[in-house]
Amino acid sequence: MHQTEIIFFTVFTLTIIAFLLIDLLLIGKKEHIVSAKEAAIWSTIWISLGLLFGVFLKFHGELIHGIKTFEDLAFITNNYAENIKLIPGDFEKSLQIFRNHQFLTYITGYLIEKTLSVDNLFVMMMILSGFGVRKQHYKPVLFWGILGAIILRSLFIFAGAALIHKFSWLLLVFGGFLIYSGVKMYIDRNKEEKIEPQNHKLVKFLSKYLSVFPKYVSQRFFIIYKGKFFITPLFIVLIIIEFSDLVFAFDSIPAIFAVTIDPYIVFFSNIFAILGLRALFFLLIKIVDKFWLLKPGVSILLVFIGLKLLFHNWLDEIGFETVYSLIFISAVLVFSIVFSLLFPKKEKIQN
Repeated sequence: MHQTEIIFFTVFTLTIIAFLLIDLLLIGKKEHIVSAKEAAIWSTIWISLGLLFGVFLKFHGELIHGIKTFEDLAFITNNYAENIKLIPGDFEKSLQIFRNHQFLTYITGYLIEKTLSVDNLFVMMMILSGFGVRKQHYKPVLFWGILGAIILRSLFIFAGAALIHKFSWLLLVFGGFLIYSGVKMYIDRNKEEKIEPQNHKLVKFLSKYLSVFPKYVSQRFFIIYKGKFFITPLFIVLIIIEFSDLVFAFDSIPAIFAVTIDPYIVFFSNIFAILGLRALFFLLIKIVDKFWLLKPGVSILLVFIGLKLLFHNWLDEIGFETVYSLIFISAVLVFSIVFSLLFPKKEKIQN
């Protein structure tokens, strides 16, 4: 890892953590149910920050890797973007080509992660409601869940990038896995899933080795009662949400490797997508059922991305550009939302 990359990565991570802490400790200090207005404001903030970062890459994308000369640029593109055709002897034009590539791959990756995260929202809602968590306690659980996801996904992304760099055939494995996930998601799209807290495997495991307090204690994850240390049910909910996000990472992170193998672009697009997930949760919690075609749309995207990974060498040969993926992904997302609203799902009539 280049010194410039370390500095940029560190500053970026600390800035994001600072934003999250301001949100949790100052703005959201009091227990309250997050309103649609508050959720909309924070969704706008996070989406705006994500898009602004894309603009930064458009004009200064080389700063991430500390590129200062044509030799630096050639080295980075050789490692992360072999399909880019640089112009020998013209550093400025080559740099602009690289910046455009960074911008397109980031925006495409961001859109992929944002779309795939919608399915994560369904699972989060199911976990929180299944465990009977009060709505005013959703915010701290989702905050620490997302902070943990940032750490776990960082490790996953950079480890995955290192493995792909050494064993390129892993892209084929990822491709096959994504196609399987997409087909399975489509087949199970109408399947209703329920959580029985008392029968959950993780609950049984934690209860076996740790002392679990029998009821929720405000927003607390731990409590000392009569001199004994207990974890609260809210902590178990947090662990389950972390675990579910890790499961989703096995879909979402390989998916973005279909767009770029630059670990920094993968990381930034992934993190910006999940940062807005909590605000999006509160914004969509009452209307998410209306977008009934999103799950089939996500399954189509997973199959598309899986095929792209399987045939990435052939697609590079015929000149399949990142912008085509961006157009396809945007179209699937828009059509899924629009047609969900135009053709509402008919509710089953119960006898």
